[in-house]
Amino acid sequence: MARINLLPWREWERKRRQREFGGMAAAGAILAVLAVVFTHIQIESMISGQNDRNQFLTSEIKALDARIVKIKDLESTKARLLARMNVIQELQSNRPISVHLMDELVRTLPDGVHLKTFTQKGPELTMQGAAQSNARVSAYMRNIDGAAWLTDPKLNVIETKNEERRRIAEFTLLASQKATAGQEAGTGGTP
Repeated sequence: MARINLLPWREWERKRRQREFGGMAAAGAILAVLAVVFTHIQIESMISGQNDRNQFLTSEIKALDARIVKIKDLESTKARLLARMNVIQELQSNRPISVHLMDELVRTLPDGVHLKTFTQKGPELTMQGAAQSNARVSAYMRNIDGAAWLTDPKLNVIETKNEERRRIAEFTLLASQKATAGQEAGTGGTP
């Protein structure tokens, strides 16, 4: 039998397998590194895209906030203008009422009674004056009660004084302005 030494061939085969394993391990390591780098680039790209979208949204939110501020300013301006318009309309509708009220005060005033002061706060009227007698003040109150634009007379104070040998009754009278059908409808018309 012939003797063949297989040791060097096994040694070469083992070295070849080690080289193959080392090459495959190196190729696997390179592929793993490439996969990690590719994944890292992909994730960075996604983060960059999301940051761009976030920045766009932030700039749009700032633009919308500026528009909201302008809208609030416009709404407050609108509210102020509407309030002014309401005041002007109210004054326009109440303009003839003042004329009717003054006319009614003159019509209801009996002879021997004159007013010194007249004040109005809303529908409430306060009249201070002097009369020749208490009966004339009473007649004035009856005239107010029957008037178209005045109602609810109340005598607050009456004092009888003697001035220059005459007897004078100084009075303070409260009354209310009557809401006529035209006023309630908002037309400010006559009764």
